[in-house]
Amino acid sequence: MVSNQAYLFLVFIINGIVIGLLFDFFRISRKVFNTNDMITYIEDILFWILAGATVLYSIFIFNNGEMRLFMFLAILLGAFAYMVLISSYIIKINVKIINILKKVLEILSLPLKAIYRLIHRLFFKPIHFLFINVRKNFTNFGTKISKTKKIVKN
Repeated sequence: MVSNQAYLFLVFIINGIVIGLLFDFFRISRKVFNTNDMITYIEDILFWILAGATVLYSIFIFNNGEMRLFMFLAILLGAFAYMVLISSYIIKINVKIINILKKVLEILSLPLKAIYRLIHRLFFKPIHFLFINVRKNFTNFGTKISKTKKIVKN
């Protein structure tokens, strides 16, 4: 009986660590990418849904759906220990890695941006220029026709 509860306590400490990692995932995404308030709200809701689902899944799998107070204390202990001991290092390392990856992707995308600009200059600007001039000429042509109709009627 006691060994089963010790096992469950350890399982739910790990569950708290997993929830701390999940929380850090969203914190890292907010530090690396500029998100507006609406995206932040959606991320918060998604975090709570995932954290709740993780806890419920663990309760059903490891304890047949029986909830005990020590499980929630273990989750809090695991999340607190993770936040105090590991969280800052995980965030710093991942933010640096993601920023390096962003810079590498920016460098790799330079040829694609150059090709896009070249295609835009060669094809889209002349087509845009033609459409604007054709539209101007047709509107000018329509006003000229209406003026000539008025002159002919008089």
